[in-house]
Amino acid sequence: MRGGADFFTCGFTGLLYMMTGMTVPILFDQQLIRQHRQRAAHSYADFAFLKDAAAARLADRLELMRRDFDICLDVGAHDGRLAQHFAGLGKIGHMIHTDPAEKFAIATKQHGPGVVHALGELPYKPESFNAVFSCLSLHWVDDLPGLMVQARQLLKPDGLLLVSLLGGNSLTELKQVLAEAEEAITGGFSPRCAPMADIRDIGGLMSRAGLALPVADSDRLTVHYPHIFKLMADLRGMGEQNALLARLKTPTRRQIFMRAAEIYQQRFGRADGQIPASFEIVTVTGWAPHESQQKPLRPGTAAHRLATILETDEQDPEAGA
Repeated sequence: MRGGADFFTCGFTGLLYMMTGMTVPILFDQQLIRQHRQRAAHSYADFAFLKDAAAARLADRLELMRRDFDICLDVGAHDGRLAQHFAGLGKIGHMIHTDPAEKFAIATKQHGPGVVHALGELPYKPESFNAVFSCLSLHWVDDLPGLMVQARQLLKPDGLLLVSLLGGNSLTELKQVLAEAEEAITGGFSPRCAPMADIRDIGGLMSRAGLALPVADSDRLTVHYPHIFKLMADLRGMGEQNALLARLKTPTRRQIFMRAAEIYQQRFGRADGQIPASFEIVTVTGWAPHESQQKPLRPGTAAHRLATILETDEQDPEAGA
């Protein structure tokens, strides 16, 4: 069985490098990512349940916004199903879909123009879009902070950035059992997962990119499988095999997978024999700055004292110290 521990990874370490001014490391094999998505395109609809779940969350956020978005961009669109989730809202005018896989870009044409380019590159003129979206694709970007800066530049004033990506609590069970099984059998383990996005860092990342009113929240989705091999088959069907440059270049020994399956069942298995696979979906909203947007009050500018509103006496915490 080829592919090793083919599960989600996320190049979120770019945040640290942006803060320190160091060069962003290249973690992913972009050509391999393109190949994985190409192979997944023909049957993607059979494995798109996670994309649908994340897209539904984005549609919920969009529905609450009291405005329309004329020209929009979907980064890493897969087969364009995010546009399907948005269609009934009546808020989207024209959508351009991008994907590194040509077959996916072709599949999106029923929903709007499809363009082929790498996930980490947004080759469009500044202030071209009223909204930029992405649904479960940005975990394959080496320089996520840099991509956020690019997205901010593409937005017109008061334009919307609305994306979902996988958080650091995704597939924790699979990571544990594969690492333990490989170490037990080979005495070590090969690179299979880069750090995923931590929701605690998202707001700071967006602020550094120049986005206003950043909001990030996360949902945990647990999917149950009969065994580890069905889980990994689903990940391949999504086009989410391991694409780390430092990955093991030879096929993983089947013995490792068999041992991992045993550990998974022993540690996480339910009474009915099913095993859980956890996914954390982080949903992020930000806006290109505009003078019409709400701004936080400066300290000391409140019109009323909190103590007066609460009908209580104001206490000095230093008093009596």
